[in-house]
Amino acid sequence: MTSAANLARPGARRGVAASDRWYAPFARVLRRHSAKAGLAITLAFLVLTVVAPLVAPHDPFDQDLSSALSPPSPQHLFGADQYGRDVFSRVLYGSRTALLAIVVADGLALVLGSALGLVGGFMGGAVDAVVMRFVDVLLAFPYLLLALIIVAALGPSLTNSMIAIGIVYTPQYARLIRGQVLAVRAADYVRAARAIGTPKSRIMLRHVLPNSFNPVLVMATLQAGSVVVETAGLSFLGLGAQPPSPDWGALLADGHNYFLTAWWIATFPGLAIFGVVLGFNLLGDALRDQFDPRRRI
Repeated sequence: MTSAANLARPGARRGVAASDRWYAPFARVLRRHSAKAGLAITLAFLVLTVVAPLVAPHDPFDQDLSSALSPPSPQHLFGADQYGRDVFSRVLYGSRTALLAIVVADGLALVLGSALGLVGGFMGGAVDAVVMRFVDVLLAFPYLLLALIIVAALGPSLTNSMIAIGIVYTPQYARLIRGQVLAVRAADYVRAARAIGTPKSRIMLRHVLPNSFNPVLVMATLQAGSVVVETAGLSFLGLGAQPPSPDWGALLADGHNYFLTAWWIATFPGLAIFGVVLGFNLLGDALRDQFDPRRRI
């Protein structure tokens, strides 16, 4: 009786197994205290980005010279800068620039790198050689130097800085995906798909890429913090977001000349960068420990 009832519900069992397959790894990740802390910081960053217009007590662009260089107070929680602008409001709005940089730059690197690594690793031969030599050329430049060259060629702006950072991080994704594809393409299910005449494009997108993507998810999380730092660095040098944009790197550039007399201008944007990078790194480390069998306890 029980066997018949179970056989009558194979779809339900498959549905439960499928949900467990996706939910169980992330549930194990969240058992770690570091993962919980990283997720809490990341979620707080995302929430503040969305509600910044509702939470910010002042317009981030409004100048009040009578409040210039005011220290932290109930009126200005993080103090005011040299133009009397509220630092707290500017830090909150700066989170939007940071999130935009993560989405655009990290997303661009992920898409371009995944495409290059997938095509090169699966096709092999001359195609793989050409793709990897192009990746090696990009890796020959130091990250910041390559970003500076690209921004100098395109012109200083937030959009161009995000494009530059996306190109800079593309080789890392390409090499990672290629290594995964080289291992997956020899699997039995890929050979079976080839044997029945499945088109190569379908094999790559349907069978190879999904089974190579776990390490990419980990890298994307870890690289999110690096993208924030690189974007802020270009803005600090005047090659990213332009004044009066409330970018964290631009805020650091505004405050570094006043650090001894008005420490709050540069300190709070720096703490915001530190917090976001810490959150993504903690979350990325927990994901790496979960999805890498060699690190799993």
